[in-house]
Amino acid sequence: MFNYQRRNTITVKIGNTPLGSQYPVRVQSMTNTSTNDIEASVEQCLRIANAGAHYVRLTTQGVKEAENLGRIRTELRNRGCDVPLVADIHFNPRAAMVAAQVTDKVRINPGNFVDPARQFKSLTYTTEQYQAELQRIHDKLVPFIDLCREHGTAVRLGVNHGSLSDRIMSRYGNTAAGMVESVMEYLRVFVEQRFMDVVISMKASNVVVMVEAVRRLVAAMDAEDMHFPLHLGVTEAGFGEDGRIKSAVGIGALMSQGLGDTIRVSLSEDPELEVPVANKLVDYIASRSGHPHIEGHYSKGYNPLMPERRIGHNIAGLVGGKNPIVIASCRPNEIIGNRRPDFFFSTSGALNQSDNFIVPASNYHGEDRTYPLFTLHNWDATIDAPIKWLEVPASTPVEQLLFLKDCENVALIIKHDNINVSGCQQALTHALIDAGINCPVILHNIYNDVDSEWLQVKAGADLGAVLLNGLGDGTWLEAPNYNNQNEVVGFAFAILQAARLRTTKTEFISCPSCGRTMFDLQTTVHRVQEATQHLTHLKIGVMGCVVNGPGEMADADYGYVGAAVGKISLYKGKQCIEKNIPEDEAITRLVALIKENGDWVDP
Repeated sequence: MFNYQRRNTITVKIGNTPLGSQYPVRVQSMTNTSTNDIEASVEQCLRIANAGAHYVRLTTQGVKEAENLGRIRTELRNRGCDVPLVADIHFNPRAAMVAAQVTDKVRINPGNFVDPARQFKSLTYTTEQYQAELQRIHDKLVPFIDLCREHGTAVRLGVNHGSLSDRIMSRYGNTAAGMVESVMEYLRVFVEQRFMDVVISMKASNVVVMVEAVRRLVAAMDAEDMHFPLHLGVTEAGFGEDGRIKSAVGIGALMSQGLGDTIRVSLSEDPELEVPVANKLVDYIASRSGHPHIEGHYSKGYNPLMPERRIGHNIAGLVGGKNPIVIASCRPNEIIGNRRPDFFFSTSGALNQSDNFIVPASNYHGEDRTYPLFTLHNWDATIDAPIKWLEVPASTPVEQLLFLKDCENVALIIKHDNINVSGCQQALTHALIDAGINCPVILHNIYNDVDSEWLQVKAGADLGAVLLNGLGDGTWLEAPNYNNQNEVVGFAFAILQAARLRTTKTEFISCPSCGRTMFDLQTTVHRVQEATQHLTHLKIGVMGCVVNGPGEMADADYGYVGAAVGKISLYKGKQCIEKNIPEDEAITRLVALIKENGDWVDP
């Protein structure tokens, strides 16, 4: 249960680069050029492929774009590049039919391929009416399937959290369960037609929803003896640190349990910059293959599809409880900004509470509020401290920790001692639960990387896997060779925020740019961030087009959405408040909208 092994899947033929568990995890990205600009699209495809991507996806809004996709593929082949191309289809079955004849894979969205564009209406169906809707899907899909079969074209069924049809949302709500049923309706038709070159993705900007949806899908497929490969990604992850960490947390958590056959790290940056991040994540997870075996089992009552969070008992109002803590291995004066750790590690061997860090911590004294750190070798039960920290290797037999059942002032720090970092930490925590040991658990992860991207990927994947499984009352992220400890602390907070456990800054949900984008996405995201980054209680979506907004920013409190070239629409939640605002006025109007609704605070 805690040992890494890829999930077995069938093999899907995609051009000359097959996909499935018999092959390495593939990496892909998506162009942000107009598919009608053939030369620009060819050049960007070449840059993406040269960066190490195995597949390249292109926006395909209509029949003209689908036809141009064939021309782009021909030009790439003439230039010696045989990277498979994927057509990205929304709302346009006619474009999908054309694309199926000229490209290697066609992505369709079950939320809008047959069902009409979402209006967020509540619909009611009788059983007979609902069956009629399913028959309509069947009848629309069969000709498409036949054409794909004829041309050897693979299909991706790409479900997005924010683009479920009104029909699905009326029955299941905007939920992970609804995402699963949306794709299963389509998969059953493909299986009935014996067309198996199908890949599935379940994406959301909310990492928790994305992970739950993929896990539910695997369970649903297993129940019907389906074994299709999975495409993993966190949509609208953002840019910079946020985009990388959010992707690593969500994708890494799933890959750590052996799920995923191709991944895309969606960044609001140049698409070729996504590829190295994705390749790092693939390489890091793959490096644990053949790791030392981890003994253990899930604790009684644990639900791996929807894990409930284990919360250790509260100690002195400081450790345990709702908000996971952050421990830092640096001096307090190295921390800049308001994301301050809860505790600092002292080289004397104690952890200093951050609001009293100036007091030396050579020993525990009741008056200086420094708390001792022990190992099993130097544990001293006679010291009466408000908080006592005990650090143990993850492979410690739980029998050696049974004395903690009677200790209400001990926080347990689990230090990984296996290349499968998340597996070994989870195994011990589950053993603690079954043993009735309710100490808060702090995850102590140490990395020797000096490259920020590697550190973000590794820490995000490892800590994300444990935190999203409901385990962990805090993090101690340590990178002794990294030259900016303030950033290390920031990474720890970003991981907690990505896992929806502790919010410490404004969350920006921004799509990766594509050929549908109506404005310069990178510049706009920075401008929106500059105006609103102090609103740490809000989630703000920046979406390039109406395909991605408002549905894809389903979690956002406010949205900034491209309506046409030079025009912006503003949303509160899913409701469009102002349409077609001139772009140069839009940020001012966004701030005014936030103020009108009482959500603004001055910087």
